[in-house]
Amino acid sequence: MPQPTTLPDASNPQMKMADSEAKEIGSSADNSHDLDDGQIVANSGDMIDDGVRRALKSRHLMMIALGGVIGPGTFYATGFALQYAGPVGSLIGYIIVGVDVFLVTQSLGEMATLFPSTGSFNEFAGRFVDPALSFALGWNYWYMWGTILANEYNGAALILSFWTDKLPSYAWILICWVFFTGTSLLGVLVYGEMEFWLASFKFIVVIILYIVAILLDTGAIGGHYIGFEYWKDPGPFANGINGFGKVLVLAAVMYSGTEAVAITGGESRNPKKDIPKALKQTFWRILIVYVGMIFFTGLIVPSDSEALLNANSKSASSPFTVALVQAGWSGAGNLINAIIIVTLLSSINSAIYIASRCIFAQAKEGRAPRFLAKTTKNGVPVNAIVFTNLFGLISLLNISENAGNVFTYLLDISGGAAFIAWAFIGLTHVRFRAAMQAQGMPTSALPFKSAGYPYVPWVLFGANILLVLLSGYTTLLTPFDLKGFIFSYLVIPIFIVLYFGWKFYHGTKLVDPAEADIASGRREWLETREDEVSGRDMFRRVRNLVVG
Repeated sequence: MPQPTTLPDASNPQMKMADSEAKEIGSSADNSHDLDDGQIVANSGDMIDDGVRRALKSRHLMMIALGGVIGPGTFYATGFALQYAGPVGSLIGYIIVGVDVFLVTQSLGEMATLFPSTGSFNEFAGRFVDPALSFALGWNYWYMWGTILANEYNGAALILSFWTDKLPSYAWILICWVFFTGTSLLGVLVYGEMEFWLASFKFIVVIILYIVAILLDTGAIGGHYIGFEYWKDPGPFANGINGFGKVLVLAAVMYSGTEAVAITGGESRNPKKDIPKALKQTFWRILIVYVGMIFFTGLIVPSDSEALLNANSKSASSPFTVALVQAGWSGAGNLINAIIIVTLLSSINSAIYIASRCIFAQAKEGRAPRFLAKTTKNGVPVNAIVFTNLFGLISLLNISENAGNVFTYLLDISGGAAFIAWAFIGLTHVRFRAAMQAQGMPTSALPFKSAGYPYVPWVLFGANILLVLLSGYTTLLTPFDLKGFIFSYLVIPIFIVLYFGWKFYHGTKLVDPAEADIASGRREWLETREDEVSGRDMFRRVRNLVVG
């Protein structure tokens, strides 16, 4: 354990409160690890807790929740959805998965606000279900984000190839890899500030693009009224149920990250206040960013446009680029792609952050190699970051495959892994409530209470198991697609092997609700002061309202 830079002052009333709470909680359970690494970083006032630095403020979490993982895929992958399912088919698919993700945040919110930790739901699975499930789920979530990271690198190559084909796609990937290795090692506070400003920029850009879409659709730009013309020709649906299944997987990947707000609880200054606020932004993120993006692009671009991303693409254009070029602005691609490149700064950093914290938490608990638990004195898990980013280099598959094919393969893996993660968040929530009931803990003690219990977690579990089973069924149709089948269902045997391998090797058992640990890790000793200055004038009040 690293030595503290500056130890907390024993006379500090907040630290006295921490001591008294630790003694009080400790009377019923062993919670000594709650105060591990409780060090104050010199000149910042941030806490080093469990090896990582609690530096994220309310405004950071709010923008991470609202726009933190809007990346290149959000812009050009909508073209992939339109190609596969048409404007109405893709819209329905995104709405279905959006409802699914909203339910995820309800179940996860209860546990993440009570036990704010970097391990989050992967750790909760071990507490309330089975330690073997925690091992399997943690690795599942890590390689989910690893494949998302690889797809972002692949997407960077797709977008940058729009400007020039002088550099091969693997060269763009390696350039991006070196750059983001450097930025991700700067620490959580830098990450939080970058995400705040870049996510703010992205959200504003999304709103501007919607206005542009309205102007294109009504003919104010281009001089041609479109209306719902493309919903009639080439039609509202494409490729039948096959295309719809692909869109469900795509939507799962695009929505991934909404649940990751809970992981930031391990590095939040005031998680019990900030995580519920961030989770409440989920509805708006789903409605405005994802459902809105699919709706507007379906109005302005025909689903059979060859310029959109598909399995044969070597490069790809955003649907907005396609629409503006059709309207007569031949240089639109330069502007749209420049915007997408800016979003790349945020989305890749987010993918590295989430995946590295996940594998770091696994290593802390002995479920991953111990060297991945190493942190710097400022709480940066350096080995976990480098290890995760190395995994992102599987994007170099596009040396031998079209970038569009690589996008599809990685999409299938990460989409299936997302469904598995969401399913077991629901099951873990059920077991958590069972532990509360068995030990007489009232629901009034929860900082955040899920709507719709007990129906929500059971719907989550059943629906997502069904979705992961159906996600690749189209590969079974004539002609049988062996490669597509492997990538679509690869996550299922891997997850089963991880779970039963750990279970048999370590002899783990299902956790008895009456013996489950519902006391440790609450971190009620964290300071509850406001981390933003309350404004007395109108400007500061408006600012606090907007950014948290």
